[in-house]
Amino acid sequence: MQLHWTLKKFADLTSYELYDIIWLRNEVFVVEQNCVYQDADYKDLKGWHLMGRNEQGILAAYVRLLPPGVSYAEPSIGRVVTNPVARGKGMGRILMTEAMKQCELLFGKKNIKIGAQYYLLKFYSSLGFEQTSEIYLEDDIEHIEMIRNCEN
Repeated sequence: MQLHWTLKKFADLTSYELYDIIWLRNEVFVVEQNCVYQDADYKDLKGWHLMGRNEQGILAAYVRLLPPGVSYAEPSIGRVVTNPVARGKGMGRILMTEAMKQCELLFGKKNIKIGAQYYLLKFYSSLGFEQTSEIYLEDDIEHIEMIRNCEN
């Protein structure tokens, strides 16, 4: 699947782009995962938003890239989400590969830290991330912190 990538700071998002992001994050993180939580955390205002649209213009993949000092001392990738209509095509790997590339372009060759849902440990490990914390609960979902060293 070919995606058209767009990377924007929060202030540069159009109202339609913001709506697509909110819809996708809510569809997956709230409805699909049956998790009531406060998605709007003000970190969006400080971050970059990477959107991958398919040939039909549907937001198929999205991540939020945060500079050092917002969530962690390192740059971070979060709110990693793929549209249910785009799954089963390796979209998560494509999304994370693009996110890591954009992180390096934005913040330099630095370690990247993530707070990952624990069930995705193997996936993120395959991308060079290493577990750096014990399992913890966030919104009743098991999570771990992981770092990808810039040498990877």
